[in-house]
Amino acid sequence: MSNGILELRDLHRRFHQGSTDLHVLRGCSLSVGAGETVALIGPSGSGKSTLLHIAGLLEQPDAGQVMIAGTDATHLDDAGRTALRRQSIGFVYQFHHLLPEFSAQENIVLPQMIAGVSKSAAEKRADELLALIGLTHRADHRPARLSGGEQQRVALARALANKPKLLIADEPTGNLDPETADHVFALLQHLAAHEKLALLMATHNHDLARKMGRVVALADGAIQTRQ
Repeated sequence: MSNGILELRDLHRRFHQGSTDLHVLRGCSLSVGAGETVALIGPSGSGKSTLLHIAGLLEQPDAGQVMIAGTDATHLDDAGRTALRRQSIGFVYQFHHLLPEFSAQENIVLPQMIAGVSKSAAEKRADELLALIGLTHRADHRPARLSGGEQQRVALARALANKPKLLIADEPTGNLDPETADHVFALLQHLAAHEKLALLMATHNHDLARKMGRVVALADGAIQTRQ
């Protein structure tokens, strides 16, 4: 029995398109442990986003098992899935999705307060994360006053606000120029190590993927290990 933070076991997922059944995941299995960084690659349409959505408890498989930090999420109701997701999972997307009317600090504070953390404790955690990403001096700036790279760094900090055990990143550097992408990727790896996270990142950038601890490819609905 693996002690992975994320355990996906024999996942199947079908979608109905008119009279056709599209079988996206066919017995897909993957384990990611604490402190491990895994890159997920595969062509567009191979099911990477579907796999990430299932791993992040945003979507349910048709069959198979999803374990998050030792908890079997497969048969949890919506409230249970939401609670486990809020407690254990952080998300980073290609677009930062910061709330434009709030400052960088407030964007990191809000998810903590939603989870029941006091404002003072949330602000302290936000300030610690802003220091980690090198943006203390931009704490009171709204997203419109931040560069694309700075916005994505704040999004990284927000994803870590509630101290998740699993970080799921879907093309987190895909909207950045190459130099900024390299900086954000290096920061992502640093934060994963600092917070002892299990990191699963989907990317089309094979150069960045090779810098991860392990590369797996999604092909024909199944996971194939590359390194």
